[in-house]
Amino acid sequence: MAKTDAVRQPTRPNAKGLGAAVCIIGAWAASLVLLLGADLSQMTWQIGVGVAVQTFLYTGLFITAHDAMHGTVAPDFPRLNRAVGAVAVGLYALFSFKHLKKEHWRHHDHPATEEDPDFHDGDNDGVIRWYLRFMTTYVTVVQLIGMAVVFNVLQYLVGIPASNLVVFWVAPALLSTVQLFYFGTVLPHRRPEQGYADEHRAQSNDFSPLLSFLTCYHFGYHWEHHERPDLPWWYLPRFRRWRRQHTTMGRDGTDSAVAR
Repeated sequence: MAKTDAVRQPTRPNAKGLGAAVCIIGAWAASLVLLLGADLSQMTWQIGVGVAVQTFLYTGLFITAHDAMHGTVAPDFPRLNRAVGAVAVGLYALFSFKHLKKEHWRHHDHPATEEDPDFHDGDNDGVIRWYLRFMTTYVTVVQLIGMAVVFNVLQYLVGIPASNLVVFWVAPALLSTVQLFYFGTVLPHRRPEQGYADEHRAQSNDFSPLLSFLTCYHFGYHWEHHERPDLPWWYLPRFRRWRRQHTTMGRDGTDSAVAR
């Protein structure tokens, strides 16, 4: 996107990223403790609400880790930034923050190409096969064994019913991978009929800020993220508004003309 001296983009904010991370991690932990201790036999519609809330918070864990990969959780404190990212992906599913960061930057360097670990294999672009490739790229056997060990410790040593673990711990984690994959990978990076518009090979949704937040913490404003990866998730709507004020945007979220 062209820039002029007269039109300045928003600068990267400081401080608030850590507060957002603490809120998400705290809300996830509090919700999980509450739900794991609930009596499923006394719940009806509350089960669906609990799963939905926990899925959303799981997605928030990953988005927090994602921002840490870009150094936006605690920009002035790199070690703290990495620690928060490691905690977030560890709580999510025992992921390695170092490995995820390396792969994620490959995605930014080679978006929607054969070298992009998040992209399909070039031939099988169906959503299901693409999702399976996406998952097998990141989930390891050691990680699955570790999750199984944690499950058994929680069930047999802590005394949490297996039904609660499956419904409120396992299921939301899996559902959040679908949420992240669909709104954060498929919709932004699937090839448009007219082809990709620029080197980002990404497009943004046209959701309202509220719907954008609910679907994937504004990760659907994906062109904006690739253009300014130094901005945290909660700042993307502001950058998008700035773009709307200074450019003419197509429905795919890319610039069709730049105001001079």
